[in-house]
Amino acid sequence: MEDVFLGAEAERRLREACTQMELAPTDDQCRKLLGYMSQMMRWNRTYNLTAIRDPQQMLIQHLFDSLAVVAPLSALLGRDEKAAARIMDVGSGGGLPGVVIAVMRPAWAVCCVDAVEKKVAFVRQMVGALQLPNLSAQHARVETLPPAACDAVISRAFASLDDFAALGGPHVAQGGTLVAMKGKTPHEEMASVRAAGVWEIDHVESLTVPELIAQRCLISMRRIQGNT
Repeated sequence: MEDVFLGAEAERRLREACTQMELAPTDDQCRKLLGYMSQMMRWNRTYNLTAIRDPQQMLIQHLFDSLAVVAPLSALLGRDEKAAARIMDVGSGGGLPGVVIAVMRPAWAVCCVDAVEKKVAFVRQMVGALQLPNLSAQHARVETLPPAACDAVISRAFASLDDFAALGGPHVAQGGTLVAMKGKTPHEEMASVRAAGVWEIDHVESLTVPELIAQRCLISMRRIQGNT
């Protein structure tokens, strides 16, 4: 099978998508992002990293979808690409969005956590293959890990907001944020979080993913003062 991610057309689409998302990747970052997708497609032939196998859909639903959170996450943290931050990606699978964030924000320390060993092995392979010293991966259930004091804990289609808060919350530093990538705005889940009285819905932002005809949103939650 021809590797579509090595062609000029994939790079053109990537750069066009980044422009729409107000991102300005370097040539090296573009190579790493497309190299990541290329490696995912190859590994996926042997290991079930993702149910999406069509390379065109991988580009849109994995790469563009993950890139769509980079600028909003920077804004939420008040950090640009040069300022340090500590990020945990919970239920990361093959590194989405953690690997993409690590490529685009080399000053941020990004840890991908997943309970499936082969997926963590893939992310660890990407550390060397893509030369990402700011990326790490842990094979564990997130609730078994000691508190990581992260500036942000992010998840992509991982769990309900309640479950995400319970599992990822202990790893958020004081003043930090939980960030959930969702499809349609989950109003019932948000109401449940508010009723629990531990976390507050800090920000809800609609995301536009280039070439994707589907709703996407980003939900930020912060710990209510007095809760630990």
